[in-house]
Amino acid sequence: MIIADALQQFYTENNFDKDGGENAKTFELKFKLFTLKLPNSQFRKDIIHVHDIQHVLYKCDTTWKGEAFIAGWEISTGLWKHFPIGFISLWAMGFSFLNHPKEVFKGYKAGLEVTGIIDLQLTKKQLLALTVNQLKDKIQNKKIVKMNFLQTIFYVFWIFVSLFILLFPISLLPFLLLFN
Repeated sequence: MIIADALQQFYTENNFDKDGGENAKTFELKFKLFTLKLPNSQFRKDIIHVHDIQHVLYKCDTTWKGEAFIAGWEISTGLWKHFPIGFISLWAMGFSFLNHPKEVFKGYKAGLEVTGIIDLQLTKKQLLALTVNQLKDKIQNKKIVKMNFLQTIFYVFWIFVSLFILLFPISLLPFLLLFN
């Protein structure tokens, strides 16, 4: 099955628009008690298909548990280098770590064994024309990196960075209240 077909199947199964919401003006982040409706920025529109392909490759659902795996995977593959989408992945990793730490860790470990899809530097058209197995072969690292002591230190570093990004706005509230 080619990626384009697998992606359409993923969108259908998850009740997403045919393009995954790529052309929508807004997108929603669903939490237990509320849903945030956010503007669908151009950088998100340009990259959302890559994020969704990761869900397809690893058979992750779109719950926060599935997003936790993907967030860990994205950070370990170096998506953090691609600002501003890397910033969003770090935020998601922090939020996910508080809710599904095992999934974040599993995703991080899985990401050590592959090259990030974004780093293949394929056009969307080229990416969608590949079969799922061809893409899996393309991202497979020649040299497998194992979760050793050094990688554990990197993981802990990224957890702290992601939690800082998640919690920083909340830490500003007391200061905002003092100066109002």
